[in-house]
Amino acid sequence: MANTLYDALFQRYQGQESAFITLPDGAVLSHGAFVGMAAQFAYVLGHLGLQPGDRLAVQIAKSPQALAVYAACVQAGVIFLPLNTAYTAAEVAYFVENSGAKLLICDSANASTLLPVAQAAGAQLEVLNGNGTGSFADLAAGQPKEFATVPRQPDDLAAFLYTSGTTGRSKGAMLTHANLLSNAEVLADSWQFSDQDVLLHALPIFHTHGLFVATNICLLSGAQMLFYPSFDVQAILRDMPRATTMMGVPTFYTRLLDQPEFTAQLASGMRLFISGSAPLLAETHVQFEQRTGHRILERYGMTETNMNTSNPYTGERRAGTVGFPLPGVELKITSPDTGDTLPQGQIGQIEVRGPNVFKGYWQMPEKTREELRENGFFITGDLGMIDADGYVHIVGRGKDLIISGGYNIYPKEIEELLDEQPGVLESAVIGVPHPDFGETPVGVLARQKGATPDEAAILQALSTQLARFKHPRRLVVVDELPRNTMGKVQKNILRDTYKNLFA
Repeated sequence: MANTLYDALFQRYQGQESAFITLPDGAVLSHGAFVGMAAQFAYVLGHLGLQPGDRLAVQIAKSPQALAVYAACVQAGVIFLPLNTAYTAAEVAYFVENSGAKLLICDSANASTLLPVAQAAGAQLEVLNGNGTGSFADLAAGQPKEFATVPRQPDDLAAFLYTSGTTGRSKGAMLTHANLLSNAEVLADSWQFSDQDVLLHALPIFHTHGLFVATNICLLSGAQMLFYPSFDVQAILRDMPRATTMMGVPTFYTRLLDQPEFTAQLASGMRLFISGSAPLLAETHVQFEQRTGHRILERYGMTETNMNTSNPYTGERRAGTVGFPLPGVELKITSPDTGDTLPQGQIGQIEVRGPNVFKGYWQMPEKTREELRENGFFITGDLGMIDADGYVHIVGRGKDLIISGGYNIYPKEIEELLDEQPGVLESAVIGVPHPDFGETPVGVLARQKGATPDEAAILQALSTQLARFKHPRRLVVVDELPRNTMGKVQKNILRDTYKNLFA
């Protein structure tokens, strides 16, 4: 019987000597060797007692072996749960307990801390280090390099990804084989990936961007990956002449632009730069195009859906937008109050429907009913609008909406003006408690290197461009904005930091 995801991504590579992963030291892992390693790992899962449908949690460094654990789970019918390597033991404890994981794999440096976590949740603990060593690898040594693939249907679960959990407990998004495969197929086609491509892969693989977008596309298309443990700008510059594509978060691109040796000549062999996981500043768009002649392609996705929209591969890639809904994805803007579809150009909540949309939240039926409508539309929690040309604009998260004196204020509108001011690198506008207005906007400004933004002059400039109720009541200048591992500004931290400004 068939295994939807394994058959499409891995099966055809059995015994193939084509290059798949090249490491920074020049070592090359073939497709066949990778699939063989995954088969050995799949045997270990069975020997440890994991059955199809069981969960396996990993908090391990990025490596080919870490990626092979994902492939082994797909082949063995086990649900894969990757965890951010920055999570504390207390956070890991929640994920392991909530998911009911039967096995936790971690780095040896964290084994003593996480052993009690695993034991408390009734899970086994094994070790897999970034260099491929550890008890899990030891168990796999000598196992056959072919494994009888477990049948899995399109609607069977392939992975859990937990949301970032900025408000309340993280939710486990249940992703099926069809969710992951359909999205990879659409993206590989939309971005014109082929076996001639070489991807600069410096993203983490505990997140949908580096795992289910970058890796699945490469497996589906036959593309190679230059595989880095983390973003090393000098390594990327060294290897760029060997590559054709790159996927990154905005920070990758700003760091490249900081390097004088990053030139149009260096990027001449590249055909595509893709950015996501956080908004790209318009200034970065402009500088990148001026420097290299390439216009970065922005897209929009999330944990529960993988990718929803993309700027076109051929056609205008419009800065400040995330392009158009991907083939097969329906996207609409609705009223948060009534759920009615809003006219083009109006701001509302973004809802999406398609084969990419997850099955629901693990053990949270109420949350699933709140956010996943019976007609299949998922309420993303993002605010946006569709412009006259059909491009989708992300205005912010619904929870970031500021209601001051009864007026709705969208932070993005103010941030775009603040970002243009002298000395300002980027900004974040948040709502903080206010005795008269309920809450009021405050602008947090990250300064450009060596600059001191003139707060009074900035407020004066904004006074002529915004209605009075939208004026930030205070500006705060900082060296940098707090971000999570994927580059998103953590407004929840800013709101907590400045909550007593007007107390």
